[in-house]
Amino acid sequence: MEPLPLPPQAAPPAMAGANQGANVDFIAKDLAQRFPGYHTDRFLLVDATAQKMQLIENGRVSGEWVISTALKGLGSRKGSDQTPTGVHRIAQKIGEGAPLGAIFKARQNTGRIATILTGPDQDSTEDNVTTRILWLDGMEPGVNQGGSVDSHERYIYIHGTDEEGKLGRPASHGCIRMRNRDVMELFDRVDENTLVVVVAQKR
Repeated sequence: MEPLPLPPQAAPPAMAGANQGANVDFIAKDLAQRFPGYHTDRFLLVDATAQKMQLIENGRVSGEWVISTALKGLGSRKGSDQTPTGVHRIAQKIGEGAPLGAIFKARQNTGRIATILTGPDQDSTEDNVTTRILWLDGMEPGVNQGGSVDSHERYIYIHGTDEEGKLGRPASHGCIRMRNRDVMELFDRVDENTLVVVVAQKR
């Protein structure tokens, strides 16, 4: 079902600036108010400071995974190689049925299988997208939607990586990386149009 049209409201600092401590209850209420056309009893919360992603269901953490956001930090501008903050939705799920480690190029399964690197200093020869893809679409005009800050046009994904040893610290070129088995699990637990909130929490 198509989501309801969303009013072009300015995001509050905790969401758009992504620089205030995240509170699950606050975020859930904010999502319900600003995005009434979407289910807000289940959403993903990406904490770029802790390098973790949580699945929130009915106000509780029902899943948690280690991730990698961008090596160059947080930001939405095209060409920045940074991870965009704010509210997104899963626009498309790609790769159902692909084997673990399958390498995707331009969202197409190449038929090749990546060698999974588990050492913290091991570098892949390519920025491989592996196993599953959750393609994100920004929901906040001027923050991660439209113009030079559009997450969807920047091809920002949640995806598997062959550099699993680097998970737990910033390492990507803008996307949100996961272990291959973890992204397979996540893929099966969330639907298209699930909201994804990317924040950086103060410690």
